[in-house]
Amino acid sequence: MRYSLFKVLKDGLTGNRHLTPAWRDAAPKPAYDIVIVGGGGHGLATAYYLAKEHGLRNIAVVEKGWIGGGNAGRNTTIIRSNYLLPGNEPFYEWSMKLWEGLEQELNYNVMVSQRGIINLIHSDAQRDAYARRGNAMILNGAGARLLSRDEVRERLSFLDYENSRFPIKGGLQQPRAGTARHDAVVWGYARAASDLGVDIIQNCEVLDFLFEDGRVAGVKTSRGDIKAKKTALAVAGSTTRLTSKLGLRLPIESYVLQAFISEGLKPFMHGVFTFGAGHFYCSQSDKGELVFGGDIDGYNSYAQRGNLPVMEDVFEGGMALMPLLGRIRFLRQWAGLCDMSMDGSPIMCVGPVPGFYLNAGWNYGGFKATPASGWCFAHTIARDEAHPLTKAWRLDRFRTGHVIDEKGVGAQPNLH
Repeated sequence: MRYSLFKVLKDGLTGNRHLTPAWRDAAPKPAYDIVIVGGGGHGLATAYYLAKEHGLRNIAVVEKGWIGGGNAGRNTTIIRSNYLLPGNEPFYEWSMKLWEGLEQELNYNVMVSQRGIINLIHSDAQRDAYARRGNAMILNGAGARLLSRDEVRERLSFLDYENSRFPIKGGLQQPRAGTARHDAVVWGYARAASDLGVDIIQNCEVLDFLFEDGRVAGVKTSRGDIKAKKTALAVAGSTTRLTSKLGLRLPIESYVLQAFISEGLKPFMHGVFTFGAGHFYCSQSDKGELVFGGDIDGYNSYAQRGNLPVMEDVFEGGMALMPLLGRIRFLRQWAGLCDMSMDGSPIMCVGPVPGFYLNAGWNYGGFKATPASGWCFAHTIARDEAHPLTKAWRLDRFRTGHVIDEKGVGAQPNLH
């Protein structure tokens, strides 16, 4: 079933009587060629590209809850490729290019809006750092503009430009960045993967792994054992809970990252911006709500809920930058569970146990990486080798000293 304007009109005129589920809610089979644990954006995108790009069809995606109920539905929807280091920037730029054609690729409206992002500058040293980052972006084809104070004020007139403590001196803009509808992304990938024969198994929690001859041979789930020639893990903040069952201790800590939304307002914010002197970022949704967030909670947790001190910290940062926030009613809050690596960069590799493949450590960057993560992880699983864009993300880099220290992106877990 393909979506089109003609189909929308036809369904509307016939009372939507011919609508069918977007994807098959499959029951688990005894065995598959590949089992992907985690039905979020990364797991579903991996399954889709395995089927489309590598011709593999006997695949299952196993999700303990429902599609769109995890981190995929608990983020602030921002997509961007404004990274600095060569181990990261080419990957995120590839992801940005995939975002730009994703709706046509999936035949699904994921509401990609390239409204741009501005990282605000508050000191001369920060301007130098952002100029360096912008040059790295330009060298990788991402595009960047260093804005003056007046240019920022022209675009973000509602900010406090008279604040002597946090003076706004300019900004680094990526015009191609923006937002996408978070849950629509997983629904689109689920539908496209299902159409290619992938089994999407919801409400199926993985309890342990199956082993045969020293290799991972599948998973034990709440709905029975499922054997697999290859088992891949893409479960974000729950990674260490499952890898511990393999006897693996990973350089990852799980933290809660909260997001917030205001009441609906008339449109006045036409892009995304971030506070350079604190941890606060904000955009306005198509419905008029302000979507904003800040720093992670200051303690390890596997719970998808936040706490009041961090809410206060985020609101303080927002008020310092945007005083109008104090007159807006706060509507609701949610929290995602982030797998924070020790250097702020992901891990994607053939796992240290035969038959096992690992996709983890995305820190704050998981949602924006969704298309390229699926593309590259599918390559890793299908060919048993790292994709050229992710060769630097091997697990043993922490042992050998080849870390990718993306400052301002990672967990800084030593501070917590």
